[in-house]
Order: sequence, then structure tokens, then C-alpha cells
Amino acid sequence: MLSNRTHSMVRVACFNASLEAGRLAGKKSQLNGDELSMALATPEHPLLKNTAAIIQAVRPDILLINEFDFAADYHRRIADFQRHYLSVPQCNKPPIEYPFSFTAPVNTGLATGFNVAADKNSRLANTYGHGAFAGHYGMLLLSRFPVIDGQVRTFQKFLWRDMPGNLLQSVRLPDGSAFYSDDAQQRLRLSSKSHWDIPLDINGETLHVLASHPTPPVFDGTERRNRARNHDEIRFWLDYLDPGSPHYHYDDCGQAGGFDGKRFVLLGDLNSSPDEGDSDKHAITRLLAHSAINSELLPVSDGGLQHSPNNPYAKSHTAIWRMRADYVLPSKCGIRPYQAGLFWPSAGQVDCELFADEQAVSDHRLVWIDLELTRS
Repeated sequence: MLSNRTHSMVRVACFNASLEAGRLAGKKSQLNGDELSMALATPEHPLLKNTAAIIQAVRPDILLINEFDFAADYHRRIADFQRHYLSVPQCNKPPIEYPFSFTAPVNTGLATGFNVAADKNSRLANTYGHGAFAGHYGMLLLSRFPVIDGQVRTFQKFLWRDMPGNLLQSVRLPDGSAFYSDDAQQRLRLSSKSHWDIPLDINGETLHVLASHPTPPVFDGTERRNRARNHDEIRFWLDYLDPGSPHYHYDDCGQAGGFDGKRFVLLGDLNSSPDEGDSDKHAITRLLAHSAINSELLPVSDGGLQHSPNNPYAKSHTAIWRMRADYVLPSKCGIRPYQAGLFWPSAGQVDCELFADEQAVSDHRLVWIDLELTRS
């Protein structure tokens, strides 16, 4: 049992590691989805080696990796990542073992079977989320603690139209006509990848990991479809956690309702900052101010400040394109956060050599927070 202040302390991290086909193959076209399996089959890929070294340096107990391509052979991919990279000392770092994991299908690259854009001549791919193949830019959770399998909830198939007050209807062309086809307005899914609620058993206590990777609010046109979707993907969690919400949510097993737990950590590459960037900042600002979330402990780094020395937000940047995009946000209930950080050493600091080759490291930085589980 837990006392008011216990030994049940965990380090939780989020890392958009860019372990996606285009980055691994060094190209963005003619991808087939096998690139990650091929890279993991040997212990020599520089991006995977540096990723493992960063993980070994920070040593999180629970780690969400964004951009780990999903495929039918995901069991082998996870096993190869552990065996060939995480279990092997990288850059003189001790190995790290994750006996438990979770992954699931995502919407990226998944064919819809209908025209997404109202203009049938549009070059927009007819997929539920942007990707070169089904499973592109997937997610993976690694954990030292068991997943409570029977209580996992995934929301890959939740329809955008079923969010009350959604921004789907706001996505319009300059002439005022709808950007999305009638089929898309009825059948397009909200998540560009997925939303997951994954409960973990930590020494007999439950911690829910709320994971997602909303679409970047860019790479669109004047209709700003990605900006609207990014906003609503973040808003999904706002309503999920709000006891006063109508809880319109339904998961992929048909279970309806919002969050039904005590402790949680919300994490992922949310592609939105309250201070910078092109997103609709209303959702991320409200999320950080949510009554259930403790956002007071801000992860910072010296590397971010060195990268953007004249930027007032530089120390909290999590991506080299100068923005806070990645988050690890604990609940106020049942958790005491006591330190947090970004793994981004500046020149001359320990491990700065891991970032010397920009092609062999992600354009995001690993974010972590140390938590103590408490009774209230």
C-alpha cells in the first residue's frame, strides 16, 4: 500500500524519435513500410543507435515513442529494438530493459475508401491521416510496469463529426464551400494517428498513460484543415478529463464515456505551443490550465537556449524548429512531480556528441518528468 509519500517513484518520458520510414531510409518517396523492420534487423543503424543511447542516458521507466511505424510484425520490431539496440551499451551507456509494451494500429496512411476532399481533382490522399502507408508515424509505449490489458482504451475510429462543437465544419475554401466531401464529413476519423488510454500497474497502483500525436497544424492550404484537426485532437483530452463534459467519447470496443480513473500522465508530441507556432492555441492553452492537470513543472534545457539564444521561450523548446511541441503532463490527483527536464545538452556538456550529426538524431528532444505516486 502507498503512504502519503512513498517509494513508488517513476520517470515518465515522451520522445518523438523519428523512427519512421522516410527518416530511416533517408528519403520521403517510394516507401513501402518495411524500412523500420530492415533497420531493426541489424544493430548498426546510426539513428537507432543514437536513439537508444539517449534512452539509456535518461533511463525512463515509462516511455512513449512517437513515430515508430506500426505493422503486422510489430512484435518482432519491438523485440529487435530491445535486443539489437536497447539491450546493447550505446556510447558507453548501460543497457536498459523494457519487459512490457503497448502499440496498436493508427490512422496514418490508412485508405478511407472515399474521396476526402470535395474537389475530386484534389491531390490530397484519400487516407484517414497523412502517411505513405498504413501505420506510418505510429506510436509505441515501453514500460517497466505491466499493462492492465483488459482496461486499455483506444480511440482510433472515433469520428470527428461526433465531437460536439467540432471545427470540422469550419474547414472551408475561400469561396465558403466545404473543403471536405460529404463522405468525409460523415466518416472522417478525428485522430490523425490515435488516442490511447493505457493503464499501468505500478506496485499495485494504477497510472493511466494518455498518449496521442495530433497532426502538425501546417502543410495545408487556406482552408487550414490541419490546424482545425490539431485543435480538436488536443481538445479530445480536455473533454475526456472534464467531469462536467457530456462525455461523447466511445472507444474502439464500443465503450462510451470519459476518463474513469485517478492518476494519469498525458503525453505525446502535441504539435502545439501556447506561445509560438501556427496552431490554434486555444486548445493547448486550456489543456495546460485544465483543473485536473499539473503543468507547473516546466522541462527546460541548456541546449535549447544555445540553439535559439535570443528567444524568450528557448529553454522550453522540444524541437529544433524552435517550439515546445512535446509534453509530459501529470494529473494533480495522486501524483507529486518533483523534477523534470529535456535531454538537450549544449556544446561541451556531457553527451552533446549525440547531436553532432543531425541526420543521426531526431529533430525532437526527449522530455521527462519524475513522479511520486501518492494517495491524493
